[in-house]
Amino acid sequence: MEAADGNDCLPPSIPLLVIAGPTATRKTEMALRIAERLGGEIVGPRCGEIISADSMQIYRRLDAGTSKPTAEERARAPIHLIDFVEPDDPYTVADFQRDARRVIEEIHARGNLPILCGGTGLYIRAVLQGFAFPRAEDPCEQETRHRLQTEAEADGVAALHERLRQVDPVAADRIGPADTRRIIRALEVFEMTGRPISELQRVDAPSGLRYNAAYFVLSCPRPALYRRIEARVDAMLASGWLEEVRGLAEQGYPSSLQSLQAIGYRRLLEFLRGVRGWEETVGLIKQDTRRFAKRQETWFRREPQARWLVWENETEFDALERTIAIVAARLGKNR
Repeated sequence: MEAADGNDCLPPSIPLLVIAGPTATRKTEMALRIAERLGGEIVGPRCGEIISADSMQIYRRLDAGTSKPTAEERARAPIHLIDFVEPDDPYTVADFQRDARRVIEEIHARGNLPILCGGTGLYIRAVLQGFAFPRAEDPCEQETRHRLQTEAEADGVAALHERLRQVDPVAADRIGPADTRRIIRALEVFEMTGRPISELQRVDAPSGLRYNAAYFVLSCPRPALYRRIEARVDAMLASGWLEEVRGLAEQGYPSSLQSLQAIGYRRLLEFLRGVRGWEETVGLIKQDTRRFAKRQETWFRREPQARWLVWENETEFDALERTIAIVAARLGKNR
């Protein structure tokens, strides 16, 4: 298979700390603490720099509803790849793979430790593993996408989903029959590469070729996680989430945008249109978020290199911080 773009340009075995996990498990806080330790009492790299692996924090004007790091948090350590894409601009996994690998190389060149942190499992896998995507700027890809979109409008998305099932049944089982964007993307990849997207997504890079990665997944026992999720949704709403969504609607951003598929945004737009009342809307957002966290857990459990770290209270979280900090220091010294 063709190497991912830029494979030959990066030095091998760049040290990389990965902190992943379901929503509401305090991944960002852990990454910030480790970055601060590296810049403080730990002897090793000069400091840690964070690369966000969150497919919704990339968008400008989506702040409260994505729990984007605050100005105070960003002052604690550099955080890259947040708040740089307009809500109506396309941004793909291939774009993230390219951007994240570039930033990781730049951080490494400064003598600092890159910390990849987030809950979008496919983003993390795209960085760590050696599968390639068609170039987003390729005119052939744009033509293929336009043709598939036209076919979806003419024949219905169900017909495209059935075509996907013929060429990539694994992807068809994972992608809902009404998910037009992902169906088109999967068919696009197959037509451009001749290989199913499900196959490309499970091809590992040769061991040690690009990163010396330590991969941690933070989690909580299910009851504690659900309590944290409900409290987090309440806090996000209290911080102005509804006003944020109202502002996006008033600026003319349609609900069909990829950016507005983030958990909760569609529900709040429906509330503003009078589809349902406030209590039911909040309940559905919490339910959707719990289901999303379960899907994230399922994804990360398929990552064989990931080490799971479970915590429930502040004492346990502090203990995990010390564990990760020791590994981070070793990574920094082995650069």
